[in-house]
Parts: sequence; structure tokens; C-alpha cells
Amino acid sequence: MSHLRFREYYRRRLPHIQVAGSTYFVTFRLMNSLPKGALEKLAEESERIKKLSPDQIDIEQRRWFGKFDDYLDKVLCGEAFLKNEQVADLVAEAIRYRDGKVYTLEAFTIMYNHGHVVCTPLEKENGEYNSLTEIFQSLKRHTARKSNLILGRSGAFWQDESYDHIVRSQAELERIVKYVLYNPVKAGLVDNWKDWKCSYSRYEV
Repeated sequence: MSHLRFREYYRRRLPHIQVAGSTYFVTFRLMNSLPKGALEKLAEESERIKKLSPDQIDIEQRRWFGKFDDYLDKVLCGEAFLKNEQVADLVAEAIRYRDGKVYTLEAFTIMYNHGHVVCTPLEKENGEYNSLTEIFQSLKRHTARKSNLILGRSGAFWQDESYDHIVRSQAELERIVKYVLYNPVKAGLVDNWKDWKCSYSRYEV
């Protein structure tokens, strides 16, 4: 994967664009954490959104993500490996460890089958920016290996594809950080986000 000074383009099932110096909202999930029917509905909705006008796309993409995250919060299928405190702590520590090294960590929350991270990739000594793709590939590779050891299992742990969204303004950053922190509240797991062990924010909320 190439490193570009201003943008990094990469493609798996979804198109992504990395703009140097920007902040990103990233959601990654466990393997097989969405049922086939939900995936099909989300794929159909995604294709519909692509055909909309630019001023409609942002609103519809937010609605699409809301449905995507609601499916995950319900833990409709797959194993909720992150419900294991040792595994969740491992993932949280891996996210914190990279703060100040490859990104500035703005906020994160670890749910039972997925995680949300808001971060700003840092510039390297050569003037290039750390690749968002490589950051999360490394994080998932490390935590998958260690988590499988804890759980006494083998095989795929994380879904390859992650969702990422570029944060375009301070107001949007504040909205997304609040969304991330309140995800456990929305899912009915706690009444106060501060009671959720695997959450963090640089900001007062």
C-alpha cells in the first residue's frame, strides 16, 4: 500500500480516502458479528446512497451507520468475545498504547462485539503520515493473536473490513465523540457512560 503526502487511497469492499492531518472515526467489529440478512440490507442501502446527490449523501450515510451500529449493539449473531474483560482490556490497552506514537487518540469505546475509535494519524519524520489502514491492521493483528490465546481458540477474530469516516469540523468531532461515549448507554448496558470501563475521551463531555 502506497504512502502519499496528502492522500492515501485504498480499496477492499468499500472505497476509503485518507487525508493527511485529518481526524477519523473508525469502527471495527468481530468476525461474523452481523447476520446475512442485515449485511444484505446494508449493502442494498449503500448502493442506493451512492446514487444520491452530494447534499443528500452525508445525511443518508449517517442514517446508514446508525442502522449498522444498531445491528451490532443487538449482538444478533457471532461470539461476543469482547464481553470477556481480559480481552476487552487487551484491546483497550492496544488502542491506548498507540496514542502519541502513530496517532493522537481522541476517544474510544469497546463494546461486546465491536469498537469505536476517534483518532488523528500523526506525521512521521519523513513528512508522510501514518497510514490509517496499517495502524488498524497492526492493532487487529496484535489483539487477535493475544485474544485467541486468552480464549483458547484459533482462527479469524476480527472482520477484515472496518468502517471509517473523516471528521470535517469541530462540531462534528464533538458529536462523534459524544456518540462513541454514549454507545454503551444507547445499547442499554449502563445508565452513565462513565460507568463503562472500556471508554475514554480527551475531552470533557
